[in-house]
Amino acid sequence: MNARANILGRLKAAPARPQPALPPWTPPTYADKLARFRQMAEANHAEIHDVTAANWPERLAAILGNRGVRSLMVAPGTPHGDRLLQAPGLPALVAYDRAVEALKDTLVRQVDAGLTGTLGAIAETGTLILWPTAAEPRLLSLLPPLHIAVLEEDALHDTLAAAVRHQGWAAGMPTNALLISGPSKTSDIEQTLAYGVHGPKELIILLVRKEGE
Repeated sequence: MNARANILGRLKAAPARPQPALPPWTPPTYADKLARFRQMAEANHAEIHDVTAANWPERLAAILGNRGVRSLMVAPGTPHGDRLLQAPGLPALVAYDRAVEALKDTLVRQVDAGLTGTLGAIAETGTLILWPTAAEPRLLSLLPPLHIAVLEEDALHDTLAAAVRHQGWAAGMPTNALLISGPSKTSDIEQTLAYGVHGPKELIILLVRKEGE
């Protein structure tokens, strides 16, 4: 306890360092914001496909077919999950409809991909925002080797602070809130970067564009 108290005492006694005065990132136009999100997400090894509300299941079927994906886990009772359960041409669909104890082996060893919705995204960093629910748990985005995220273009925010403000996070947050910038990345002491060691190896973003664009 003495060593712990000494360490904490030194931390508390250390002089505070002022934070750098960084101007807020504000894109000149919406097109700039969209371009920034795409640039940052792709820099983090995410793959973005422009889709519409009408055609995204069909486009997803083509994407997964080209990749040889054999099985896709979806969440029944969610808008995106229910939509896919009625869509033709997809690989075998596996429902996330049981407790994790019953699905753990399926999640880890049997499904090729998992699909989730998103709460929105952050243009500044190319980051997705996920608020897992009981119907769509976080493991659906964390365990399958390929994570597919459906992002509505209208839910794209300039910065994290803007998302927190506009979406009213102060009124209540879930137990787990996920900020996802690309596939899972791990780096060791020799600075060797590996993907997929502790999560999905790949991230596909279906960007649902506004009609007419």
